[in-house]
Amino acid sequence: MPHDVSLIATIAAAFGLALILGLLAMKLRLPPLVGYLLAGVVVSPATPGYVADVGLAGQLAEIGVMLLMFGVGLHFSLDDLMAVRRIAVPGAIVQIVVATLLGAGAAMLWGWSGGAAIVFGLCLSVASTVVLLRALEARGLLKSEQGRIAVGWLVVEDLVMVLVLVLLPALSGLLGAPASGTTEAAAAGGSAALWSAIGLTLAKVAAFVVLMLVVGRRLLPRLLWWVARTGSQELFTLGVVATAIGVAFGAAKLFDVSFALGAFFAGMMMRESEFSHRAADETLPLRDAFAVLFFVSVGMLFDPAVLWTEPLRVLSVVLVILVGKTVAAVALVLMLRYSLGTALTVGASLAQIGEFSFILAGLGVTLGLMPAEAQSLVLAGAILSIAVNPALFSLIAPFERWLLARSALARRLEARIEPLSALPTSTDEKLLRDQVIVVGHGRVGRPLVQALQERQVPLVVVDLGRERVDRLRAEGLAAVCGDAAEPEVLVQAHVAQAAMLVVTAGDALALRRMVETARTLNPAIRVLLRAASEDEAELLRGEGLGTVLTCERELARGLGQGVIEALGASISPRSA
Repeated sequence: MPHDVSLIATIAAAFGLALILGLLAMKLRLPPLVGYLLAGVVVSPATPGYVADVGLAGQLAEIGVMLLMFGVGLHFSLDDLMAVRRIAVPGAIVQIVVATLLGAGAAMLWGWSGGAAIVFGLCLSVASTVVLLRALEARGLLKSEQGRIAVGWLVVEDLVMVLVLVLLPALSGLLGAPASGTTEAAAAGGSAALWSAIGLTLAKVAAFVVLMLVVGRRLLPRLLWWVARTGSQELFTLGVVATAIGVAFGAAKLFDVSFALGAFFAGMMMRESEFSHRAADETLPLRDAFAVLFFVSVGMLFDPAVLWTEPLRVLSVVLVILVGKTVAAVALVLMLRYSLGTALTVGASLAQIGEFSFILAGLGVTLGLMPAEAQSLVLAGAILSIAVNPALFSLIAPFERWLLARSALARRLEARIEPLSALPTSTDEKLLRDQVIVVGHGRVGRPLVQALQERQVPLVVVDLGRERVDRLRAEGLAAVCGDAAEPEVLVQAHVAQAAMLVVTAGDALALRRMVETARTLNPAIRVLLRAASEDEAELLRGEGLGTVLTCERELARGLGQGVIEALGASISPRSA
């Protein structure tokens, strides 16, 4: 051909092989991402035949990470992030420390230097953004309490890794790297140079966060509104993609934060726009396509020979990732008095490594801190843990049942009292008679609660978020933490004396259980439900569960009323 088509060839080979091997994996009852990883191995330099461009594949994968994190930001509000900070911040830090110590200990037993061991341990301590989000989305957990905790946890891990990547060159001399001009200068500067590098890094990250919160929160939603006014579908899609990639690239170049973190904050700020749901839908096909390229690019970096030349070391790496990190996460979540199921879900979510691990391993080898073998071990651990991760999720429920059947400790953890699961004894008795029970304090529940407060209607809020319930109590509201589908939670909300149950969140099965429990305890209670779609609403109405509303129908009614008022007309009911 008269021109270079390496990009086209890489994309064609990646998508074609990913499709074939993904289908084969599904036939074998394996997750399709195993096929995507194997597709990367097939076109990698380590296997015979066609070799794709590794550099191009890596850049295409970065685009997928940007779009994926942008989409998560569109659904993950700043309130959600702050709501899990009490578990995400200590959890991420403790897990990083534990995994680093375990990985470093294994490396020291292999005879590696202390600096190499520390960097190697850090490579095993951070989970993959893409794998985590795909796993949560596939199981409908992204918007759950467990999903918010896991995503918040990962954001903290990303921030820590950004700091590590920036500081590692300055610290490489102290960690035993061969002397270079940079390390010699850092060593000559002593502690002053080190603290200066740390301060500069923290200042850059803080400047980026402040810029996004102050400027981005106002500018990005307005930009999306300007583009939407044109009425052009193409321009709207282009505006969304350009914002996601542009902000991520600018954040990396100007503030030295990761592409993923920059795109995540861009999505969170654009969430303030009324077009955020449309933006999420527009980018979904692109996110799925480029996410496949991410897994293919991981497979391209892998040398399969390490599996039979260093099997014990590969096994050690996999055990640190799957067992060490998981146990640390589960133990910390339980210590913070979350349920056993939540602890197991969060532990499984983080039992893998990914993109930051590859970047850090590559930097460690480049600086001379680690041997080239270390990078192959990290990649082997990543591929094996990514392949096994979906199976861990499927084992959560049976493993929890097995534990409860055989372990007295597990039963005590499951049966212990949640501090926020009962109303304080100081709760005003006036709030516990003829009150309205509002289930969910999210985007729909929050304005509803405010409206009821303004009219001085007695109410009790039920929500899964512990931090959110804690905040509501601090504001003087009666609130209970727990799943309203469980009878004991509604009992704590004094459903027997309630006048109405209003459910603003939950799937159809949970809604049925809530209503059945509420009517068993209070046959006279009135029920108002919010359905996710009109089809679901019709099913719920057919079962006689109560008054069922959908956002679309209520919006249409509001628009109709607005038209009538604007025209100064009145409409009488149509005769039958």
